[in-house]
Amino acid sequence: MRDDKEVTADVTSIEELADGDWYYQIHSHLEYFPKPGEKVSCVVEHASSHKPTIYHWDPFLEDFDRNKLITGVAGLVLGVVIKVHRLVLYTVL
Repeated sequence: MRDDKEVTADVTSIEELADGDWYYQIHSHLEYFPKPGEKVSCVVEHASSHKPTIYHWDPFLEDFDRNKLITGVAGLVLGVVIKVHRLVLYTVL
């Protein structure tokens, strides 16, 4: 859903997947590039649920991705500090 309206025009494919135990899943794929300020949601309908579940998309990084980014930046900063420290020691001695 885009701004609480169903999107059907840009659906690239719909797959029906067998689970192997006589159950099936339907997967819809939508290729979409959100614009700033848009509210993007995914509606999931399931036979075990009485009403559809709506998941709102948050454009910020997920916690796992944010942690990887912080770890990478910290490693880069530490590497630069060690390199500068060695350079200073080399020029002084």
